Amino acid sequence: MKMSQLLTRTFVLFVSIVALSAAAQAQATRTWVSGVGDDVNPCSRTAPCKTFAGAISKTAAGGEIDALDPGGFGTVTITKSILIDGTAGQGFGSILASGTTGVVVNDSATATPNTIVVTLRNLSINGAGTTLGTNGINFVAGKTLNIENVNIQNFSTTGIRVALSVSGGNMNVKDCNIFRTTTGVSVSTTSGFFTAVIDNSRIENQTTGVSCTAGGFATIRNSIITFATTGISITGPGNSANSENSLLSHNGTAVSVGAGTTFRTGRSVYIANTTAIANSGTAISFINNEMSANTNNVTGNALTNTSQN
Repeated sequence: MKMSQLLTRTFVLFVSIVALSAAAQAQATRTWVSGVGDDVNPCSRTAPCKTFAGAISKTAAGGEIDALDPGGFGTVTITKSILIDGTAGQGFGSILASGTTGVVVNDSATATPNTIVVTLRNLSINGAGTTLGTNGINFVAGKTLNIENVNIQNFSTTGIRVALSVSGGNMNVKDCNIFRTTTGVSVSTTSGFFTAVIDNSRIENQTTGVSCTAGGFATIRNSIITFATTGISITGPGNSANSENSLLSHNGTAVSVGAGTTFRTGRSVYIANTTAIANSGTAISFINNEMSANTNNVTGNALTNTSQN
């Protein structure tokens, strides 16, 4: 009897070890998706998956998902550190998100919330359809979000929405295009502060290009904001935004500086706006800005000019 029990326990232990080993092997550091893939596949180079959602469960934390060829790879919710790359070679990663959000970044339900680092690269996220998508990217919880060479368009709410509940997170947006959304980029947090840097990007045809509220800080550099009702909106005491070497043109109000907020601008051009800067707070202008063909250059409080270059 004792020998039988020992053999049974040994067998159970062996099965458990095998199962754990198989589970570990199921998550690869790099996985692949293809327009002709299948999510029952292991997402390997020779047996790719069909969707980002199918591949993410088979990708280890800190790993990456790459596109082998052009395809629509579906919406995805990200709960761990990962890189999703649509690739710039033979692949092209598209996400169609009619009636929903394209990408959700949210590690709030994990054992270590607000710690993940996520990179989205070489993607097209499109909310077009009978019912427009809501948000292109919704950053709910995490540490850092990097968005590189991503096109976002046709969303009823926001192209990139940041709405964290903790302080100290950050986002880097580089080489991106955001078209035809209600708000291009919205930055806020219910605790402390959140910092966003938008570099070498174009934000066009929005109600609001960049919105900083409730602890949201943004720096816009080497970028274009055009054809918006309000190009940059800063509201809520203590919030701020910066414009460096950027063009703001053909907007209703290029920059709206709310009471108790701060806006700093250098090496930027304001042209053909109804109002370049509507200032109810503090707007600091370096001498190397240019304003031309605006109906009003500045309304409200006067700019604070500096001699620093």
